[in-house]
Amino acid sequence: MQPHAKIIGLAGPSGAGKTTLARALQTRLPGPATVLSLDAYYRDLAALAPAARAGVNFDAPAALDHQRLTEDLRQLAAGHCVKIPVYDFVTHTRQANQHSLTPTDFLLVEGLFALYWPDINALYHLRLFVTASDALCLERRLARDRVERGRSPASIRAQYQNQVRPMYRRHIQPTAHYADLILDGSTPTEEQVAAVLAAL
Repeated sequence: MQPHAKIIGLAGPSGAGKTTLARALQTRLPGPATVLSLDAYYRDLAALAPAARAGVNFDAPAALDHQRLTEDLRQLAAGHCVKIPVYDFVTHTRQANQHSLTPTDFLLVEGLFALYWPDINALYHLRLFVTASDALCLERRLARDRVERGRSPASIRAQYQNQVRPMYRRHIQPTAHYADLILDGSTPTEEQVAAVLAAL
């Protein structure tokens, strides 16, 4: 990575608009930028029976491979290319192929737990937290999971009520305390982008 490269952490509840904001920032930051989604770092559940995989709490920090994420970020921060896992949300397993990531001037790290671990927080140049109402988050989650992950509306709602929102309040919402900037995910993306560029 270049000497003046910046790593930006972007956290918030599921459905707040983290990915949308990260992609918008990727085209507006003053230099080449790469997006790294924490979704790639869910643990491989191939050792579990398919029925057991669905019962795993994917909204708890233990569901992610924190050790590999930390190592990959440190490698990227040092200017090295890394191989990123490719995760299949339908089967809850990692695919055999991996994705190559090359360091750029900016690295946007986005995901539920982007601000959760102190050792990763220490690598960031800017920490962002996106908020949104329960109703908006659920609406966006329904739209995404039905299309991208082959889930039924009933299963999405049940997971949201039983795991997603309780885990948000327990593990994710407190990390807003570490944010340099808190953004409203219900506002136009361009307004959020402008606020981030001003903060830089």
